[in-house]
Amino acid sequence: MHPFAIRLALLALTAAPVVIVAQSSAATPAWSHWRGPGHAGATTANVPLTWNDTSNVRWKTEIPGRGHSTPVASGDRLFLTTAVPTGKRTEFATAAGGRGQTGGGSGGGAGAGEEHRLDVLAVDRASGKILWQRTAVTATPHEGYHRQYGSFASNAPATDGQRVYAFFGSRGIYVYDLNGKLLWQKDLGLKMTMHLAFGEGTGTVVHDGRVYLQFDHNGEGFIVALNAADGSELWRAPRMDHSSWSTPLVVEHAGKKQLVVSADTKVKAYDVDTGKVVWEVAGIGMNPIPQPVQFRDSVILMSGYRNPKLFAVRLGRTGDLTGTDAVIWETTRGTSYTASPSLHDGRLYVISDNGLLHVFDAATGTPHYIQQRLPQLYNFKASPLVVNDRVYLATEEGDVVVVKTGNQFGMLATNTLTDQSFIASPIAIGNDLYLRSRTHLFSISER
Repeated sequence: MHPFAIRLALLALTAAPVVIVAQSSAATPAWSHWRGPGHAGATTANVPLTWNDTSNVRWKTEIPGRGHSTPVASGDRLFLTTAVPTGKRTEFATAAGGRGQTGGGSGGGAGAGEEHRLDVLAVDRASGKILWQRTAVTATPHEGYHRQYGSFASNAPATDGQRVYAFFGSRGIYVYDLNGKLLWQKDLGLKMTMHLAFGEGTGTVVHDGRVYLQFDHNGEGFIVALNAADGSELWRAPRMDHSSWSTPLVVEHAGKKQLVVSADTKVKAYDVDTGKVVWEVAGIGMNPIPQPVQFRDSVILMSGYRNPKLFAVRLGRTGDLTGTDAVIWETTRGTSYTASPSLHDGRLYVISDNGLLHVFDAATGTPHYIQQRLPQLYNFKASPLVVNDRVYLATEEGDVVVVKTGNQFGMLATNTLTDQSFIASPIAIGNDLYLRSRTHLFSISER
């Protein structure tokens, strides 16, 4: 995610319809959400250790427009979103120029007042061919995004093996079958005003036949649960929790499920059936972006801007847990501003925006190592990906650094793709590593 809809979010051209029969393998999601199986940014696969422009690049496909959402996958295809400017501007936006229109601060407000096609694409995993491309909506967004790291397509999509859920924040959600047929769409009726007009970028959550969407901004927001089959609203919980770019997480403890939602006021866990708050805890810090991750009977939370914090909360409690022993451990060192952590074999891998790598014991918070520099100075928005005994780190500068997992740092490889920059996070399925750069989608494979 994540989706400065990516830096703080963080998380295509109209084509004639193409009729494609989805293969039966699509019934089982391969990478249904942007953080993959278990929402932990870790998987088992057989992907290359090394590659370059002429080696182990199976295919390279140009993606039109501007979108930083991480792809998801089901069966033989990948799904991603993008925003393509049409060249038209609205009269009110041209005349506005204030915050929330074409303005903003610290790099925010880019793209406001420009009409865009918000597109959903399906890409064949084997060939890189764009199988279908649908314009969900043509819109003139009321507010812009961070000019370096944002886009109008930074909200990560999701799939459940039957449908593809493309969430465009204030522009609504659009749901397709795997062949690109629009099944339903819904406008949630809110135009968000984000901090410094940095843009939107909260990912889509699909679980057990429900879709959960978070609308946190500088005003009255909410979180909503929808029926995944038809979009009917199941419950809506009001929120006043400022701008947030963190994707919610469904956790399970003692047979009960909760939806954990980060915010700089308080992290709150909602009953997935009723939308009632089960527990809450304060202290995560401003502008939360990283997605929570569950480790055994705890949930690990992180922010990395002002008052950064990384901490673990014990599940099974109720009420306000601030200052109680439900907070198992916490630290203010070794946090990430943008990237979500990866959890693998009891270790939490965190990459800071300035390229420092940190590894913690997920049970105790004890660092195995902290503030480890990489061979070069890199910048990061993409989240780390653990594949077996390797950690893949996709940089803004176009390199993908590979280090070994474990308690001690060890470099394995540095892979360069010319003239590329990575904001979206890498994913791995089978024998293929998929990398979405600012301009292209790559399949990295030894086959």
